[in-house]
Amino acid sequence: MLRRRLILAAAPLTLAGLVLAGCATQAAAPSGAVSLSTDDTSTPEATVVVDSDLSAAAVLAANADVTVVRDDEWSDADAADIALDGDSASSDSDAVTVDGATVTITGAGVFRLSGSLDGQVVVAAPEDAQVVLILDDAEISASDSPAITVMTADDVALQLADGSQNAVSDASSYADDAGANAAIYADADLTVSGTGSLTVSGNGNDGIASTDDLVVLSGEITVEAVDDALRGKDSLTVEGGTVVLEAGGDALKSDQTDDATQGFVAITGGDVVATSGDDAIAAATDAVITGGTIALTAGTAATGSDDSPKGVSAGAVVAIDGGDVSVEAADDGVHSDGSVGIGGGTLTVTSGDDGIHAEQRLEIRDGAVTVAESVEGLEATDIAISGGTVDVTSSDDGINAAGATASTAAQGGGMGGGEQDTGETLTISGGTVRLAATGDGLDSNGSIAITGGTTVVSGPSSAGGQGAVDANGSVAVDGGELFVAGSVLVTPTGAQQWVAATVSGSAGDTVEVTDAAGAAIASFEADQSFGAVFYSGPGLTDGGAYTVTVNGVSATTVTEGVAVSGGAGGGPGSGRRP
Repeated sequence: MLRRRLILAAAPLTLAGLVLAGCATQAAAPSGAVSLSTDDTSTPEATVVVDSDLSAAAVLAANADVTVVRDDEWSDADAADIALDGDSASSDSDAVTVDGATVTITGAGVFRLSGSLDGQVVVAAPEDAQVVLILDDAEISASDSPAITVMTADDVALQLADGSQNAVSDASSYADDAGANAAIYADADLTVSGTGSLTVSGNGNDGIASTDDLVVLSGEITVEAVDDALRGKDSLTVEGGTVVLEAGGDALKSDQTDDATQGFVAITGGDVVATSGDDAIAAATDAVITGGTIALTAGTAATGSDDSPKGVSAGAVVAIDGGDVSVEAADDGVHSDGSVGIGGGTLTVTSGDDGIHAEQRLEIRDGAVTVAESVEGLEATDIAISGGTVDVTSSDDGINAAGATASTAAQGGGMGGGEQDTGETLTISGGTVRLAATGDGLDSNGSIAITGGTTVVSGPSSAGGQGAVDANGSVAVDGGELFVAGSVLVTPTGAQQWVAATVSGSAGDTVEVTDAAGAAIASFEADQSFGAVFYSGPGLTDGGAYTVTVNGVSATTVTEGVAVSGGAGGGPGSGRRP
C-alpha cells in the first residue's frame, strides 16, 4: 500500500523570460498528489489533504500520541528481586514463575533482575498491566529465542540501574514465521531509560523491537543486529541517552503502514551513532529530528549492489528543525517519497547520489545545510529556500527542480530551448546559497525565481550542454544577489538589473564589479574555473557601465542589461534585456 499523508502542492509562480535549456524533461506531479515511489506502479488507495506546514512541530502534531513510561510513574522501592543464576533463577514474588531457564512475569509491578541467565525472561502479564524491569548488572543469553519477550502487557519499561552494566543476546536464527524475532521483543509499548548501560546482540534478526511504540529516554545503549537495530512498528522515539547502533538492515526503523498517523521516527535529543547496511533511519511515514547529535552511516561493505542505502528515508515527510546531524550514505543522504522541510539545526551530507531528495517539495527555512559530496545536491519537484545557509558540492546539478517521473533521455540537451516547461519551481527568497557544480548550478524543468538572499553559483567549468542557471521555463531575478562564475550565462527577466561578462579565471579567484567611478558594487570568490561571470543585485543601475575585475586586474567593461557570449563553450549570444 502506498503511504500518503503530508504532501504539499507548491503555489504557482507567474514568471516570464528567456532561459537556458538543457535540463531533463520530467513530468510534474499533479497538484495535491505525489508519486511516493518511482518503482511502484500500483494505484494509490487514497489522496490526502495537502498540509503546507512542514515544521517538525506540525508534523508531530499530525501524528498519533506516543505511549511512554516516565520514571515518576513508578518507584524502585516497590521492586521485587529476581536473582538470575545460570540456567535457573529465583524470586519471592507471586508474579514470577521459574521453569528451568525460563523466567515468566505474570503480573503488573516493578521487578529487579540481577545476575546471569542462560535462558529467557518472558512477560505474560494482563493486557492492562504496567511492568517495569530494572536491569541491575543483568546478563541474559538465549540460545533459541529472544532474551526478553513481552507477550502480553499494556506498557513495559526497561530501567537501566545507576552504574549497572547489562547485556542481552538471542538465538542465532529464527524461523521465517517466527513472531518474536529480536533480542528484546515486545508485543506492547516499550520504554528504555536509566543511567546504566545496555549491550544488545541481535544475532538472529533485530536488536530491540516493539510492535507498538518504542521510546528511548536515556541510558548508554549499544545494539549490534544482523537486521534492524531499533524497530518500533507504530513509532520510534529517541529523547536522550547515548545510542550506538550497528545494523545489517536499518538502524532506526518504524514500519507501520496501516495507520497514516503512525510509522514515524522522531529524534529529539541524545547522542546517536548509527551504521547500517540499509537505511540508517527508515520511516514509513515521517522522520523528524529536533535535537541531539546524530551521526549516520548508511551502506557498508556488505551492502549488495542492488541495494540503495539512504541516510534518512521517509514515506511522507522528513522534518529537521534542530540537532547536529551528519550523514554519509551510499545512496541519497536525505530522502522523502513526499516532502522535506528544514527549519533549523546543522545538517552535513556526503552521499553517493542526491544529497537531499524529495519527490514533491523541499523547503529550507533556516539552519545550516552542507552537502559536501553528491551527484545532485538538492532535488525535488518544487524547491523553496527562504533562509539559513546552504552549501552544495555536486558532480552533476547543484539544485535541481525536477518531477518524480524523471526521464533521463533529455539530460545534457544543451542550449537552444525546445524542452517543455513541466511546472517545477525553484524559488530563492532568502538565506545564503553557495553552489559548486560540475553540471547545472541552478536547474529547473519548470521555472526559477530569485527574490532575495545571496546566491553564488560556481560552475560548470566547461559548457558541454550544462549551464550555471538552467530552466525550461522562465528565470526571473527580482531581488537579492545572484553571482555566477561558470561557462554559460543566462539572460533573465525580472525588475532587477544585471551585468554579464566574458572573463576567465580559476578556483579561488576573486571577481569584483565596480561602477564608472571605481566604487565596488559587489565581489565574490569563485569555487571553480570559469569563462564567464554574471551578477544581479540592487546596486546596479539601468544601462550603467561597469568594470569586471579578476583578482584586482581589470578584465572588461560591460553595460548593464547586455548579454554576452558565454565562455568556455559559448552561450546564448549577445542582446539587450528583452
